[in-house]
Amino acid sequence: MRNSRILDAVNAPSDLKALTEEDLRILAQEIREQIIATTSVTGGHVASSLGAVEIILAAHSVLNAPKDKLIFDVGHQAYAHKLVTGRRDAFSTLRSYHGISGFPRPSESPYDVHPSGHASDSLSVATGLAKARRLKGTDEKIVALIGDAALSGGMAFEALNYMGQEQLPLVIILNDNEMSISRNVGALMKHLGNMRTTTQYRGARDALQERLESSGAAGRAMAQLGKNMKESMKQFVIPHSMIFEQLGIVCTAPIDGHDIHELRETLSLVLEMDAPVLMHVVTKKGAGYGPARKDPERFHGVGPYDIATGLSTAPKAAAPTYTETFGAALVREAAENPDVVAITAAMEGGTGLKPFAAAYPDRFIDVGIAEEQAVGMASGLAIGGKKPVVAVYSTFMQRAFDQMVVNVALPKLDVVFALDRAGLVGNDGPTHHGMFDLAYTRMVPNMRVLAPSDEAELAGALHTALLLGGPFAIRYPRGAGVGAHVPKVPQAFEVGRARVVREGVPADGGAVCANEGSSAGGSSAASAGNNSAASGGSSAGGAQPDAAILAFGHMAVPAVEAADLLAERGINVRVVDMRWVKPLDREAVAEAARTRLVVTVEEGIVAGGAGEGVLEVLSEMGADVRTCVLGIRDQYVLQGKTDLLLHDLGLDAEGIAASVQAALV
Repeated sequence: MRNSRILDAVNAPSDLKALTEEDLRILAQEIREQIIATTSVTGGHVASSLGAVEIILAAHSVLNAPKDKLIFDVGHQAYAHKLVTGRRDAFSTLRSYHGISGFPRPSESPYDVHPSGHASDSLSVATGLAKARRLKGTDEKIVALIGDAALSGGMAFEALNYMGQEQLPLVIILNDNEMSISRNVGALMKHLGNMRTTTQYRGARDALQERLESSGAAGRAMAQLGKNMKESMKQFVIPHSMIFEQLGIVCTAPIDGHDIHELRETLSLVLEMDAPVLMHVVTKKGAGYGPARKDPERFHGVGPYDIATGLSTAPKAAAPTYTETFGAALVREAAENPDVVAITAAMEGGTGLKPFAAAYPDRFIDVGIAEEQAVGMASGLAIGGKKPVVAVYSTFMQRAFDQMVVNVALPKLDVVFALDRAGLVGNDGPTHHGMFDLAYTRMVPNMRVLAPSDEAELAGALHTALLLGGPFAIRYPRGAGVGAHVPKVPQAFEVGRARVVREGVPADGGAVCANEGSSAGGSSAASAGNNSAASGGSSAGGAQPDAAILAFGHMAVPAVEAADLLAERGINVRVVDMRWVKPLDREAVAEAARTRLVVTVEEGIVAGGAGEGVLEVLSEMGADVRTCVLGIRDQYVLQGKTDLLLHDLGLDAEGIAASVQAALV
């Protein structure tokens, strides 16, 4: 029985070269145990990383990193890479505040080539590196690891086309686990299935293997590989659409992605080719851990869990999530309107659309990891008389900005963008924070933008968008709601009208929260407020508070809490839930300008955001008032629990109160 782990002696990829293949197999098991032990505490992308362990060990044992480049697509598969590249002792801090990232990050390690976080970009990065190598005349090896689902993205196809045209020498390791976040869809996935199961293909693979093994020199073997593979595959597999060969990319037959020997041998051979080569590697997502194998979709990205059962150990949320609220609200809307159609880009579960897909399968569309296709298709559906709702994470919507601008907003089409995970998303870090949607939606002509502050407001926002029609964006955060009651019949909002949720100076001079007749049936601080006490109404007796906070989205909650803290310090503050980012409530802004200080609060980048919109209105009015714009300054935000990140950014109640107090001095 071993008293120490092989993993404990691995401090860099070069250490793998001294290990036998049996040692590497043992190491693979140790790495799986470490991944499971760590992610059971921190959460993370478990299934993908477990499935790619042998691929990463084989690659690093053959390559000479960091000179040679191993490029990850998305980075969901990279945990073994982190463990063998000097981050073993820090691995317990995975995805944690001030810990190591859950994705490759060049600033964290010289072995991380690029900050991968969005799918389908690795092949483009690889083509750039290969072209740079050709221009410099150097000899480093370029290997890109991409999942089958990411390969369906349009950016990947563009890179495949270019590398085939230029015949750039690089290796693509296609990790084919037959599963993306949600089950793969599309013609390419069917094609890969055919490649896995076609007996003629496997026969051709075996014949080629014999030729390679009988060759006296690796050089002659590799000279024959491209010719033999192409001719054999064309002969046997053209009926099954050998798309990679058609693009000029040599494609190996499927190999076992958990066989260290086969992986190392094949990679060593294809690295010698002076042409692009695709290694088709078949793996099992969640390999080595039963619960992840049984439910790979949940274990794609999971919170803390019990190792024995795989069940979540995270405290049960007191309220439904915003995602769940959206999903339920969309089902209700679809029941009333047969034209409502839901579109997702491989995120059926993540965007809350599973209930919709079950209730209305004919009106549910999953385009795969292809956000541009999702938005382009939505425009066609709208032209065809339907009411498409594109449910997408805020950060991924960035990939289809051009389609939003040209295909949807320019012709004023009836498309609703439901932007989930808007604002900070916590432990997934900078590639996944939804920091930019307030800016990139507000800048688009014809676009109307709603930022609901709680669950009831979210249901009302969706109802309003579907009722009014035209391009709409609705942004809402990740995680549990505040517990607001969602009415069975949602309220339609008046366009461009905010609502006061806390009056700073009532008739008796004390600070109170307007709490009668919530405009959306909510009972939380953010929902509380009489809708009639919206923009334009001054405080009782004509008195004005010291400051007015114009809050966007769920920032209304900490804004009210900040106002309560300030009231204890003798500072009276009105809080307005702005609801509308575009069009802004100009009367609410004008009323705020009657105070000594106008404060805006948003969970998004300040440049071009909602706060700057308020400043524009104040400028147009010629208002002479002090202002304070709170949000995310010119920076990327690292990973960590959202409350810690908000505190660092000064966007929690304490931070908002401190900023208001300082600005009033």
